[in-house]
Amino acid sequence: MSQPSGGRERLVSRAFVALADTLVDEYDIIDLLDHLVAYSVELLAADAAGILLADARGALHAVASSSEDAEMMELLQLQAEQGPCVDCFRGAAPVSVADLNQAADRWPRFVAAAAQQASFASVHAVPLRLRGQAIGALNLLHRTPASLPEDDLALGQALADIATIGILQERAIRRGEVVNEQLQAALTSRVIIEQAKGVLAQHLGLSMDEAFNRLRGYVRSHNLRLADVARLIATRQLDPHQLTTPTPQTRTKHPTPMSAATRRPRPLP
Repeated sequence: MSQPSGGRERLVSRAFVALADTLVDEYDIIDLLDHLVAYSVELLAADAAGILLADARGALHAVASSSEDAEMMELLQLQAEQGPCVDCFRGAAPVSVADLNQAADRWPRFVAAAAQQASFASVHAVPLRLRGQAIGALNLLHRTPASLPEDDLALGQALADIATIGILQERAIRRGEVVNEQLQAALTSRVIIEQAKGVLAQHLGLSMDEAFNRLRGYVRSHNLRLADVARLIATRQLDPHQLTTPTPQTRTKHPTPMSAATRRPRPLP
């Protein structure tokens, strides 16, 4: 859905400010990646988005997604060892596929698996890269066949580039290294977030996507860190019913540590 140009320009500015914040202060990588996929969906008219990030050996891992379907598309590419996001990472260049059904010759295993899922019909991937070296890729997914306008592709690449600088900061990319401390932290946080989603889904009768939206809305409206709140829920230190009322998904400039009051939430009955 297109947005009025003025509103879109303000959102673009807000996105760059939020992502650039990671360059000047301590940050949480899972919050950075979550902001990147959320802004990508909002700004680029994608139905979903996901991120694959490479470890020190160059192996890709699914570290962020806007929905369960998007995460499945990432996992299908990893299992098949082929697909737009995989090629995007290997070539450190964007890969656009307006109609996945037309790409069966290029990625037979992935296209066959994606057809069984019947979730998305087009995929556009942009690399997370710095100085020509990719450390991962951003997946933009559409449920119907669709090309990605050049302006949107350029904006998606710009968002990915600034997020990459935030991820790497002063790491040793110029020496040919990609330190995997942040990747391990992201993977650990994703496990905890999945556990928290399961707890919320069970206690509140939600789907996994609804549980994640409820968790993300609570975190952003209270200016907290996603992984911190997820850990409290997963360890039963935060009552899921405190997240019963959906909260607006407002953008916060930079997550801050939880207050003492938040560290002592109402326990589970």
